[in-house]
Amino acid sequence: MTYLELSEDGGGAHKFYEVIVAGTDVTITYGRIGESGQAKVTSFPTEARAQAAAAKKLAEKTRKGYAPAVRGVRQRRAITRRAITSTRSTAQQAPVLWRFDSGASAFGIFVDGERCWVGNQRGDVYTVSHSGTVTGRFRLPDGVKCIVADDFWIYAGCDDGRVYDLSGKVPRSAYEIAADVDIYWLDIHDGVLGVSDRAGRVTAIDYEDEFQWARNGGGDSAWMVRCDADSVYFGHSRGVARYDVSDGTPVWETKVADQVLFGWQEEHSVYAGTGRRTVHRLAKGDGRVEAVYQCDGAVYSCATSPGGRHVFAGDNHSSVYCFDASGERLWKLATGCGSAFSMQYLDERLYIVTTDGTLACVDAGEAAIAAARTGSVPQPVDVKAAATLEAVEPSIVLETASDAGDGVVVECVSEGERLRVRVVTPGYETWNVQFPKEIREAGARYLVDGVRSAGRGGFYRAYGEIRRLV
Repeated sequence: MTYLELSEDGGGAHKFYEVIVAGTDVTITYGRIGESGQAKVTSFPTEARAQAAAAKKLAEKTRKGYAPAVRGVRQRRAITRRAITSTRSTAQQAPVLWRFDSGASAFGIFVDGERCWVGNQRGDVYTVSHSGTVTGRFRLPDGVKCIVADDFWIYAGCDDGRVYDLSGKVPRSAYEIAADVDIYWLDIHDGVLGVSDRAGRVTAIDYEDEFQWARNGGGDSAWMVRCDADSVYFGHSRGVARYDVSDGTPVWETKVADQVLFGWQEEHSVYAGTGRRTVHRLAKGDGRVEAVYQCDGAVYSCATSPGGRHVFAGDNHSSVYCFDASGERLWKLATGCGSAFSMQYLDERLYIVTTDGTLACVDAGEAAIAAARTGSVPQPVDVKAAATLEAVEPSIVLETASDAGDGVVVECVSEGERLRVRVVTPGYETWNVQFPKEIREAGARYLVDGVRSAGRGGFYRAYGEIRRLV
């Protein structure tokens, strides 16, 4: 048995690799330090072939910086999960159309035109149609911090320090965050990942999963990070700041009423929910406060309708609010299923995930809200996942293909100590391709459904299914 570890200060890696040879069988176990990891057993015709295969794998890892270690000396990464006391709202009940119990307290939510995504602290991610039918399930190795979208791609940030791409049939690890970072929140724009953490830092990681820069905002408990094409917006215990996305240069910093607990953004403004029962709207250009939205409890989530026409908030008393753009409160209603840890608005519906793990769809249309304020609400439909619905787990195993067909062929090449992926199919630039690190192998060719140029240019992003070309 040979046990190796790779743990880089600030560099992102914090993982182990173990090889056991037993006769003609080679068992390889790998994963995050302090966790059980994934195991794969391969049988060979002879013991000599097994020994040779094991030696080759160990040599590859050693070249990448892995070194012999003793299991249990290094510990798994620190994890902080938001813990609040959620009380029952005294407001009228909101018009909840349907609700789905995900099975554990939930932070992660994303809603698009096709479906709703919810991820909970048990590592389960479900997809639910807008009409309330559970359509899919992923099982990730640890609790889900948040779910974010970046163009075509859907990502889930987890307590194991990885960010998983959920855009294909099988989750793939897309980013790995340094072990000394106690992650609070994540956001991604055009392949650049922003991470806020317990220590009050914000870190930027590029499309190759490589560290770019980090800044300390002077506070702690950074629950807000939002990214756009130019900047990273960052909120912590002292306020909100803007940094240049390319190099982390500070642009502005604005003090707000209290600890920032959540963040949202529109094209020209960012929104910060605070522990002082307010949501602040700040101008992206100079950080000035444009409006303040007053709630009756600490604000744990906020969102807007397109263009910021309406502002929504959820407090720690299981209430949700709606304001007009100027700050006038239009309504306050009870969720009936806990406090909203996260929320998103789409097409006159407010989707929330709550402290008790519920994904709920609230009818936020004017007629439904007017009826709710008089006490008339529909009976919510309790959505259940089919017992036969199987959970899909992350994997580095690839299907194979012998013909490129209509796909795009990419190749993994060595560049110094790093492995890069580039397009082989004619007609493309010689740019690197954003591609899962764990399945890269020097000299290997892969077939992907397609690649797209990043918005800023300079690299491609693979999308769809990935198959090994043989």
